[in-house]
Amino acid sequence: MQRVLSLPFNALEGEIPEAIWGMEKLEVLDLEGNLISGYLPLRINGLRKLRVLNLGFNRIIGEVPSSIASLESLEVLNLAGNELNGSVPGFVGRFTGVYLSFNQFSGNVPPEIGEHCWKLEHLDLSGNSLVQGIPVSLGNCGRLRTLLLYSNLLEEGIPGELGKLKRLEVLDVSRNTLSGSVPRALGNCSELSVLVLSNLFDVRGDAAGDFGKLGSVNDEVNYFEGSIPVEVFSLPKLRILWAPMVNLEGSFKGNWGGCQSLEMVNLAQNFFNGEFPNQLGVCKRLHFLDLSGNNLTGVLSGELHVPCMSVFDVSGNMLSGSVPDFSNTDCRPVPSSNGDLFEDGNVSSPYASFFLSMVLERSLFTSMGGVGTSVVHNFGQNSFTGIQSLPIPHDRLGKKNGYTFLVGGNILTGSFPTYLFEKCDGLDALLLNASYNKITGHIPSNISRMCRSLKFLDVSGNQLAGTIPVDLGNVVSLVSLNLSRNQLQGQIPTSLGQMKNLKFLSLAGNKLNSSIPTSLGQLYSLEVFDLSSNSLTGEIPKAIENMRNLTDVLLNNNNLSGHIPDGLAYVTTLSAFNVSFNNLSGYLPSNSGLFKCSSAVGNPYLSACRGVSLTVPSGNQLGPIDSNSYNTETEQDTGKKSGSDFSSIEIASITSASAIVSVLIALIVLFFYTRKWKPRSRVVGSTRKEVTVFTDIGVPLTFETVVQATGNFNAGNCIGSGGFGATYKAEISSGILVAVKRLAVGRFQGVQQFHAEIKTLGRLHHPNLVTLIGYHACETEMFLIYNYLPGGNLEKFIHERSTRAVDWRILHKIALDIARALAYLHDQCVPRVLHRDVKPSNILLDDDFNAYLSDFGLARLLGTSETHATTGVAGTFGYVAPEYAMTCRVSDKADVYSYGVVLLELLSDKKALDPSFSNFGNGFNIVAWACMLLKQGRANEFFTAGLWEAGPGDDLVEVLHLAIVCTVDSLSTRPTMKQVVRRLKQLQPPSC
Repeated sequence: MQRVLSLPFNALEGEIPEAIWGMEKLEVLDLEGNLISGYLPLRINGLRKLRVLNLGFNRIIGEVPSSIASLESLEVLNLAGNELNGSVPGFVGRFTGVYLSFNQFSGNVPPEIGEHCWKLEHLDLSGNSLVQGIPVSLGNCGRLRTLLLYSNLLEEGIPGELGKLKRLEVLDVSRNTLSGSVPRALGNCSELSVLVLSNLFDVRGDAAGDFGKLGSVNDEVNYFEGSIPVEVFSLPKLRILWAPMVNLEGSFKGNWGGCQSLEMVNLAQNFFNGEFPNQLGVCKRLHFLDLSGNNLTGVLSGELHVPCMSVFDVSGNMLSGSVPDFSNTDCRPVPSSNGDLFEDGNVSSPYASFFLSMVLERSLFTSMGGVGTSVVHNFGQNSFTGIQSLPIPHDRLGKKNGYTFLVGGNILTGSFPTYLFEKCDGLDALLLNASYNKITGHIPSNISRMCRSLKFLDVSGNQLAGTIPVDLGNVVSLVSLNLSRNQLQGQIPTSLGQMKNLKFLSLAGNKLNSSIPTSLGQLYSLEVFDLSSNSLTGEIPKAIENMRNLTDVLLNNNNLSGHIPDGLAYVTTLSAFNVSFNNLSGYLPSNSGLFKCSSAVGNPYLSACRGVSLTVPSGNQLGPIDSNSYNTETEQDTGKKSGSDFSSIEIASITSASAIVSVLIALIVLFFYTRKWKPRSRVVGSTRKEVTVFTDIGVPLTFETVVQATGNFNAGNCIGSGGFGATYKAEISSGILVAVKRLAVGRFQGVQQFHAEIKTLGRLHHPNLVTLIGYHACETEMFLIYNYLPGGNLEKFIHERSTRAVDWRILHKIALDIARALAYLHDQCVPRVLHRDVKPSNILLDDDFNAYLSDFGLARLLGTSETHATTGVAGTFGYVAPEYAMTCRVSDKADVYSYGVVLLELLSDKKALDPSFSNFGNGFNIVAWACMLLKQGRANEFFTAGLWEAGPGDDLVEVLHLAIVCTVDSLSTRPTMKQVVRRLKQLQPPSC
C-alpha cells in the first residue's frame, strides 16, 4: 500500500478523490498549492497512520472536522491559505506542527491548545480574525519553537507566561491591537532568535506570490507602553528585533550587553531618547539598523560597523557632529535569502531575508530601476555638520551594487561635496541626497568624469550659486535631478537633453533666465518637469509635446510668452499642469479637463481666461523643518501679482455662488423629473431591512430598533446636520447610546460619501477615531451607526469655551489626540488614508475631552507607492491646502495644512475666516494673522483669553510655531503628522 502521496503545486482541481480517504497505510498526504476545493470530510479519520497532512494554499472551505483529533499518528497539520472558517479547534495543540494561517477563523485562541501541547513545536495562527487576548496557557508548551500570531485582532498584553518557553525561537505578534508593556519574562526565552512586535510588511501576504487572497490581512496597530526590557536586549541568540512605530520609549543606556548574534534591529518611529547607543559597535554581525524617527542625541562613534550595514538609518533624530569616517572595513557576508518557514533548520532565516528584501525593494535604488545589491545609509534630518567620506568598504564595491546615501536636512556647510564621488566608479549606481543644508559654491564642471554611475542627485534647498555646468548633461545615467531652491543663474544647458533616462527634473526656485532649451523635448522618459519660480523667457518649446510620460508640468512664476503647445492635451499621463503668472497668450489646450483657468492665473492675455487673472497672495513661508526643530524665519515671497481687479476671495465667492445657483437649478429640474418618472435604479439595490454590524455593543441592532430609538428620526433627537444628512442620538437599550447618521437619499454625492465612510472606517481601529458600529443601506433608507460622544464637536467647544476656565492641558490633549489619529491614517494604514476634511466640526469629544476624528465621507485611499492623488477639490473653504485648491493634487500634506488651521483655531479665539479679518483686506485668514503677530513680536495677543496667563508662554509659542509650519506653502517644509505627534509629546504639560 502507498505510504506517501505528494503532488504539490500541480494545478489539481476539484475535490479530493474519495479513494484517498480509504488509504489506511498512508503516512504523508501533500497536496499543497493546488486548486483543490470543497470540504474536509469527517471520514478523514480513516487515515490512521497519517503523520503529515499538508493541504495548504488550496480552496478548502468549511470548518476543521473534529475527526482529525482521532488521528493519533498525526504530527504536522498544514491547512494554511484556505477558506476555512469557524473556530480554531482546541485539539490542534496535540500535534507537532500546526499551520492554520490565512484562513477565516474567528473567535479567540482556544486556551485548550496549551493544555495538551507537550509535542507542539510550531503554531501558526496568523492572518485570521482572532480576538481577545493571547492565552496564558501557551506558556505550558515547553517544546514550542515558533509562535506566529500576527495579523489578527488580538487585544490586551503579551502574557509574561510566554517567558517559560525556553525553546522558543520566533515570536511574532505584530499587526494586532496589543497594549501594555513588553514583559521582562521574555528575557528568559534563552533560544529566542526573532522578536517581531510590529511590522509594516506582511510576512506571508507579500511572500505568497500568486495567492492574491492573502493580501486582505488585518492592518492593526500594537501600542505598547514603556521601553523594551534590558533582559530582552541581552538575549544571547537574538538575531532580529523588529518593533517600529509602537510607542516605545526610554533610553538605551546599558542595553545590548551581549549581542554576538544580533543582525537586524528596527525600532524606528518610536520615542526613544538619550544618547545614541554607540555600544552597538561591538555587535559584529549587525547589518541592518533602523533607529529613525526617535529623539536620540549625541554623536556617532567611528567604531560603529556602518560600512558593513546594508541598511543604516538614523534619520529624524537630534544627532550632531560629523558623520565619522567609520574605520571598520572587515565585513561579514550578509546572510542569504534562502529559507522556508516550515523547515526544521534555522527558523529565523526566512525573517531575515524577508525583512531585508522588503526594505531594499522600497529603496531609491530599486525605484530607479536598479538590480542586484543595494546599500542604504540615511543620516537625514539631524544636525550633522560635516561628512568625512562615503561609508562603504571596498569589498562592497563592484558591479550590480547600488548605494543610497542620504544626508538631507542637516546643517552641512562648505562647497559642493565632490568628495562623496570618490568611490563612485566602483558602484553600479550612486543615489545622493544632500538637500536642505547650507552648501555653497558652484556645481563642479567635471561632474560626469567624477561619477558616471550617478542615478539620483538632490541638492535642493541649499545656497548653490553660479551656472549649471554643461558637463552635467553628460551624466546620462541620471534618473532624477533636483537642483531647486538654490541661487543658480544663467541659462539651462542644452546638454541636459542628453539624459535619456531622466524621469524627474526640478530646477524650480532659482534665478535661471533665457529660454527653455528645445533639446529638453528629447527627454522622452521624463515624468516630472518643474522649472517654476525662475526668470525664464521665450516660448514653451513645442517639443515637450513629445514627452508622452509627463505627469507634472510646472512652469508657473516665470516670464514665458507665446502659446501653450496644443499637443499637451494628448499627453494622457499628465495629472498636474501649472503655467500661472507668466505672459502667455492664445488659448488653453482643448480636449482635456486638466487645462483650466485655475492652472493659468496671472496670464492676462490668455483669451479663455480674461477676467480670471487672479492675484494670489502667498502667505508667509517658513524655513525647512526636521523632526527636531521648527525654523520660523520667513523666505522671500515668490508669488507675483497680475494687477487684476478681483482678489482670490472674490473670485471664490463668485464661483461658489455660481455653483450654488447651478445646483439649485439642477435640483428643480430633478424635482419635476422625479415627480414624472419613477426611478429605475439606485446605487444601492437592496430593499431588505438589515443592519450590517462591525462592532458588538451588547444588544441586537436591527433596522426597527435603530429607527425606533431615534424616534423615527424625530427632530428632537437631532444632534447635528451636514451637507449630506443629519445625525441623531439613539438609546438602543437602557444606558446604551449610539449616534445614527442618516443620509438624505437622492443626493448623488451623498451616496458616494456613504460608501467612502464604510470603506474607510469599517476597517480602521484607533483610540482617536470614531467607531463605526454598523450601517444599513437599501433603496429607501441609508444610515451609519457610531459610538455616541456626549461632548459634542470641537467647533462647539471653541465657541462655548468663554463659559469655562481655560485649561492648557485639555487643549494640548485635544491637539495630540487628533494628531495621533491623522498619523495613524497616514503612516500605519495600508492603504494609507487621506481624510480631506479635517475641521473642528468633524472632531468629536467625550466627557473627558478625549478627541475623535470623524466624517470620512471625503476620504481617499493611497497606495504605499503613491505620494498623492489627483481628484476634484473637496473639503471646506479655509481648511483646504493651497496646492490642493490650485492643482487638484492632494497628499497627506493637505491634511497637515488643515490640521494646522484647526490648531490655530484651538489656540485662539478666531475662526479660520474670522469676520474680524476683513479690516486687513481680502485673502487675510487665521494663518496670515498668526504670521503677522509673530513677526511683530506680539505672539501673546494670538491666544484665547486667559490662555497666555494660565499656560507656559514658551510652550504656547512653540505650539503656535508648529501650527504655522503646518500651513506653509512649501509641501517639503510641512512636517508629517508623525513629526507633529513627536513635537507635541515633547511639549506635554504636567498632569497636575
